[in-house]
Amino acid sequence: MPAVSNATDSFYAYQGEKPLSSYAPGAVLKTRTVPYHLLNVPTPINALQILYRSTDAMGEATANVTSVLQPPVSSGPAKVISFQSFYDSLNPEDSPSRVVAGNAELLGFTPLTKGLNENHLLDHVRSGGIIATTENTFFDPLLLAGFTIVLPDTEGQSAHFAAGPEYGKLTLDSLRAARNVAATGITDSTKIGLMGYSGGSIASNWAAIEAPSYAPDVNKNLIGVAEGGVLVNPAHNMTYASGSFGWAGIVGMAVVGIARSYHIDFDKYLNDYGKENVARLQNASISNAFLQYAGLRFDQMVKPQYANPNSIPEYVEAANKINMGTAPIPTVPMFIAQGTFGILEGTQAGPPGVGAGDGIMVAGDVRALANRYCDAGLKIHYDQYDTLSHVPSAMLWYPGAVGWLLDRFAGNPAPSNCGHIPAGNSLAPQQLQVG
Repeated sequence: MPAVSNATDSFYAYQGEKPLSSYAPGAVLKTRTVPYHLLNVPTPINALQILYRSTDAMGEATANVTSVLQPPVSSGPAKVISFQSFYDSLNPEDSPSRVVAGNAELLGFTPLTKGLNENHLLDHVRSGGIIATTENTFFDPLLLAGFTIVLPDTEGQSAHFAAGPEYGKLTLDSLRAARNVAATGITDSTKIGLMGYSGGSIASNWAAIEAPSYAPDVNKNLIGVAEGGVLVNPAHNMTYASGSFGWAGIVGMAVVGIARSYHIDFDKYLNDYGKENVARLQNASISNAFLQYAGLRFDQMVKPQYANPNSIPEYVEAANKINMGTAPIPTVPMFIAQGTFGILEGTQAGPPGVGAGDGIMVAGDVRALANRYCDAGLKIHYDQYDTLSHVPSAMLWYPGAVGWLLDRFAGNPAPSNCGHIPAGNSLAPQQLQVG
């Protein structure tokens, strides 16, 4: 079966007669079976893709896609790992479902247009599909071990980058949708583990946060969360990454993603330089942002009176919505890992209250979240990699995460090093500062 062309792929569009809002979250709208692709090359493994109903950041009904990969050899009832990708992109074409179906552009070039000129040629290189493709190396061994993988497009069809609560709902509803298709073998009693690094940790943790209230039917089957490189309090990350060598472009991506997700018009706050950068980042992936905006700072992109992001009411409101530190407490054990040697990726330690991180994620925030969950009675195992930055930390996190999940599926008690996790930062809400 040939790969489906993005330009003509109608699978992603809901075209039913009934209003989308009339369906329950997790309702199946369409299904299809495609060959599972590696580097756009089909393999003998098939993937079941599901268009399902979910809920976006504004609480509106939305349609999204998830991919279900079944193990080549069945070994009894299904065991599910919901793998949340770190594809981190403002371009929906970079989503995992398109990589799985073989219709992601792994390397391309955007024609020169207004806002995308010859002075920034690297902005025209499209390589976001490569990010999701590299993650195949993470979940392929799990397929061989007999696990069913559920792989949601965690940012939705409009690429709502960094909108954590939406990531969580899309993840939970993808599991409902997979359960609602008999061919997956997933039932109402199938055990589920959540797994994700970096952007995948956003979806994994928010899914655990929201499951008790939004999807108790899924929550009762969760056996735990294995995550690393965690985005806890994005306002701190903005401060930490701003002006850095490697990750400063994420500041601009976050502005675009938050504005898109929460329907905020940031143009009135941006100066001409900020508008230029935001235009360049509209369809950027993390591969476009990393190392290409060295030294970019938030205050460079806004009018002087808005140099402090907390002077922008819409920003403060959105930042508080996506702060895990003030969100409800999950009910499942967690394996959490975090690097602290961000200087390897060009990020100096932040000011007091922010401190060191892995280059983009703030270690003090992650420790504070782990301690908060410990205080609530959760079994938390926290690992800190003091000699590693964000990218290499993923390589050390993965085997620990897999081993931890295997133990949970085996029914072994979850380990905990609560009481031995160093103190972290304040995760208090941001306060509006005017004048």
